[in-house]
Amino acid sequence: MAEARAFTEENPIRVFLLDDHEVVRRGLTDLLDAEPDISVVGDAGSVEQALVRGPALRPHVAVLDVRLPDGDGIGVCRELRSQMPELACLMLTSFDDEEALLDAIMAGASGYVLKQIRGSDLVSAVRTVASGQSMLDPTTTARLMRSLRADPAEEPALAPELAGLSPRERDILALIGDGLTNREIGKRLYLSEKTVKNHISRLLAKLGVQRRVQAAVLASQLENPDTADRKSR
Repeated sequence: MAEARAFTEENPIRVFLLDDHEVVRRGLTDLLDAEPDISVVGDAGSVEQALVRGPALRPHVAVLDVRLPDGDGIGVCRELRSQMPELACLMLTSFDDEEALLDAIMAGASGYVLKQIRGSDLVSAVRTVASGQSMLDPTTTARLMRSLRADPAEEPALAPELAGLSPRERDILALIGDGLTNREIGKRLYLSEKTVKNHISRLLAKLGVQRRVQAAVLASQLENPDTADRKSR
């Protein structure tokens, strides 16, 4: 397991910003550049710009707006991390979107904060994800999974599909439900991040779903059939 990275004024956290509003980018740049151990190395106002500029700047942290005119920051997170696996992505949004949060988890984001966050808290969040820690609150994740389990429209058709998964795919699906990123799943199961992504693609196909958020719904049901089976023995 890689050691947590330490940053100093001589070796600052390199931050890349993505937001379609120039005033937001300027404000974030002023806020973060005022910290001696943080340096904003570049920004972008669109998905297209971010995918071109981001990899060339080799940032440690990417602060990504979730909603953009030409796409979304979650897709940018997934693409940038495919090129820079050590990149920590901090998703920034102006509203509490549960589906976006789950999509961010699936994309390997290290954190998810609202734009209403105080400046000092955002600075702390950047430092937290840069050090290799997660800003995905376990309480929030648990609440999301409870709300998804309570969705009566989804539950009836899901459970039978789980039987077609291999033991490894069931393990990965369970960890998805626990809110782990692809990187964390790889460390837990001693797999490369690329292998984890391949497994997830296959299990999505087997489950007949297209969105990772739907896989998270399924993951919440993994324990139910087993628990019921054990009780009936």
